[in-house]
Amino acid sequence: MKQNVPVAEIMTKELITLTLSNSLYDAEKLFKKHKIRHIPIVEEDKLIGVLSYSDLLKISYADVLDDEDDFMDVSSVVYDMYSIRQVMAKVVVSALPTATIKEVTEILSKQSFHSIPIVDEDNMLRGIVTTTDLLKYFLKQYSQ
Repeated sequence: MKQNVPVAEIMTKELITLTLSNSLYDAEKLFKKHKIRHIPIVEEDKLIGVLSYSDLLKISYADVLDDEDDFMDVSSVVYDMYSIRQVMAKVVVSALPTATIKEVTEILSKQSFHSIPIVDEDNMLRGIVTTTDLLKYFLKQYSQ
């Protein structure tokens, strides 16, 4: 297995982001359209938070409702009550593009979240690495 590979080699660079002016409806549409689970929240390209799909599920009670119509009703009410600022994770663990894949894997293995935004020294968002990205990388190593 390759040693000291920078996370920049596997991070997603074409990012889907939101700002504080977006709504939770906007977030849900992006999660579903792009089949993603984490959306960085930016202000002038600087990382200020991360919204995960599980954050939306927590506030909408989606996991306790079986009927899709009930889910839509609850989601509508809840999405109108909260803003992205209120729901997003504000204290975000991030890494530099020069961090190694091993370092990022160690961080994720000790935390309850499943993505790490990659930022430069000025906190400008450059990419994101998810546990799925890491699993794909490790599987690729075994097939070589």
